[in-house]
Amino acid sequence: MERVPMTVEGHAALEAELHRLKSEERPRIIQAIAEARAHGDLSENAEYHSAKEAQGMNEAKVAELEDKLGRADVVDPSTLSGDSVKFGATVKLEDEDTEEEVTYKIVGEMEADVKAGKVSVTSPIARALIGKSEGDTVEVNTPKGGKSYEILKIQWK
Repeated sequence: MERVPMTVEGHAALEAELHRLKSEERPRIIQAIAEARAHGDLSENAEYHSAKEAQGMNEAKVAELEDKLGRADVVDPSTLSGDSVKFGATVKLEDEDTEEEVTYKIVGEMEADVKAGKVSVTSPIARALIGKSEGDTVEVNTPKGGKSYEILKIQWK
């Protein structure tokens, strides 16, 4: 069974989503199925079929989240340290072409959200940063072409 790296906050977010699906969505869908059954003939009952489809999708999502949480290898970045970039690090970079500064936190695939500054450990930028230190320059192949970044700061938070 393959372990899935995940930060503490990512793990908590998945647990919250799982709880919501089980305690809010599941009862809502069960109620919708009951109401649709009350309309009679199920063979041509669109509300019933729609509710059953929603139930199937909800249960699939519950199973997926339970699987990921069961395989989670939770890492608390605040307990980590070091001079090189690894999973959980928050890295401040400077684009060497535009001198624009960006900050990324390296997280698990389920937590990745580039707009929030969280990049997956399997993304091209994270793979380029892993093992590098402050002051190093990294080349990253992006969909828009090659980019060159200088690592300004590595933090563990």
